Amino acid sequence: MLCSSLCFRNLGRVLIPGSNYTSKIGCGYFGTRAASESSNCSGVEDEGVDMDWNNLGFGLMETDYMYVIKCGGDEAFKQGEISRYGNIELSPSAGVLNYGQGLFEGTKAYRREDGGLYLFRPQENAIRMQIGAERMCMPSPSVHQFIDAVKQTALANRRWIPPPGKGSLYIRPLLIGTGPVLGLAPASEYTFLVYASPVGNYFKEGTAPLNLYVEDEFHRATRGGAGGVKSITNYAPVLKAMSRAKDKGFSDVLYLNSVNKRNVEEVSSCNVFILKGNVLSTPSANGTVLEGITRKSIMDIARDLGYQVEERSIPIEEVIDADEVFCTGTAVGIAPVGSITYMGNRIEYKRNTELVSRKLYSRLIGIQRGDIEDNRGWVVQID
Repeated sequence: MLCSSLCFRNLGRVLIPGSNYTSKIGCGYFGTRAASESSNCSGVEDEGVDMDWNNLGFGLMETDYMYVIKCGGDEAFKQGEISRYGNIELSPSAGVLNYGQGLFEGTKAYRREDGGLYLFRPQENAIRMQIGAERMCMPSPSVHQFIDAVKQTALANRRWIPPPGKGSLYIRPLLIGTGPVLGLAPASEYTFLVYASPVGNYFKEGTAPLNLYVEDEFHRATRGGAGGVKSITNYAPVLKAMSRAKDKGFSDVLYLNSVNKRNVEEVSSCNVFILKGNVLSTPSANGTVLEGITRKSIMDIARDLGYQVEERSIPIEEVIDADEVFCTGTAVGIAPVGSITYMGNRIEYKRNTELVSRKLYSRLIGIQRGDIEDNRGWVVQID
């Protein structure tokens, strides 16, 4: 294998002071120090973390360990291992660097009042990664391997899981083509890795309503593309529209479909819902809209509470006329929308404690925390 490598400095540094360990994943081996330390990770997990849990925000905070597993392009993933969180090395011709052959997922670990650690619907993340891998011509870990990797990562970094009600441990599984390739083709080797970071609210507004800008120039996805899977290639293209909107004081961007620029699809990194009367609607996951796990959960919870739920095309005019608008996602949870601005016109929505989105969010959090019975088997205990 070609071992000329490009080191991702911003993926993370080793957390032990004075350590110069780098995990050389792309070149096919782990540092011996990492291998020995991974077996002793249980001795680290109960040490306290000097953190201001009340002001977490949503940013990368380097934790202790990550999980890594590799396989060839025509092989299946086998047993991975926990190693020290650190930099990785890749060939300059790695498939992920040259052709964007990569997927990611996002899930969270929660700490309950009794000290128990839990995940929320990780099997859905595993299945979604498998669907995305098939679309991107990549092998994928089994559902069991995926959940086991997530659990191991959470346990190894358990001291970074915030206290109950203070946040969560955001867990990021990555599936990337690490094998070298020059011509356009699938990579010859793949790496599945999982890292984690403690997080609070995704938006700087915290729980305050969002102000969205409706984008009619740039598009997030097109028919026949990869907008319906969690490909890494879906996200960099929205940065231009996001930065332009944020420079104007908006929280984020609401995108229209590329065919007629009339129907709403998603916000940059989350799904969107509108409420009119007793009807809760969200754009259909038809290949250009990601089928979010929080989205699916909110649809079920809304039905339980007596709302009529629809998946369909939603013209921007219906969003303007809605009683309530909100966003959903693993990172954002449920975020109410206070206003949207379309074609220079600002539309305001109600901002009170009786919002349906708050009722739905309370129910969701209640299930995750164990305050409300989980009768669908959504919550998975880690330890």
